[in-house]
Amino acid sequence: MSNDQSTETETVDFWFDPLCPWAWMTSRWMLEVEKVRDVRTVFHVMSLSVLNEDQDVPEEYREMIKRGWGPVRLAIAIEQQHGQEALRSYYTAIGTKKHPEGRDFSRELYEEVLAEVGLPIELADAADDESLDDAVRTSHDGGIDRVGKEVGTPVISVGGVAFFGPVFSPAPKGEDAGRVFDGARLLAGYDGFYELKRSRDRDPIFD
Repeated sequence: MSNDQSTETETVDFWFDPLCPWAWMTSRWMLEVEKVRDVRTVFHVMSLSVLNEDQDVPEEYREMIKRGWGPVRLAIAIEQQHGQEALRSYYTAIGTKKHPEGRDFSRELYEEVLAEVGLPIELADAADDESLDDAVRTSHDGGIDRVGKEVGTPVISVGGVAFFGPVFSPAPKGEDAGRVFDGARLLAGYDGFYELKRSRDRDPIFD
């Protein structure tokens, strides 16, 4: 009989809003981690539009988060109708166009993304479908309820412990990504861990 013990793939839950460049880079880090650690990332929708709807924010930001409803509604519709793998593909496609390519959310962009990932073009209607908002809020609350209301995007849960971040610019790659994840797991494993932060002095670096 072999003494080898099979290891179970670790699940990390990750909440994102396609609007957020920092969530985008955290997601790219987790995809790198999957290459070098036995980890699987489960993507979930959260929404800066929900998070800030009752907040006193500048008008420019309010307009931005108003436009942010479209991509999260579409994300929820994709997850509901086509599952987790389709949601991952959608986020990679729309995030690439929004962040590295600097494009704005629009019906044209949604249709382009859907075509790229092999989903029905008519799903773009979901971006304007307010009946999806309750499902957006439920998914959003699934992350916020774990981490608390004093945070934004991204949120990850490692070993059942959720926290904001980590925030990178640029995102680590290869074994660097794995070592950073090892550190995040170690912190999450300590019951008294709550916060680790420093001031950010650079813009998002997409590479």
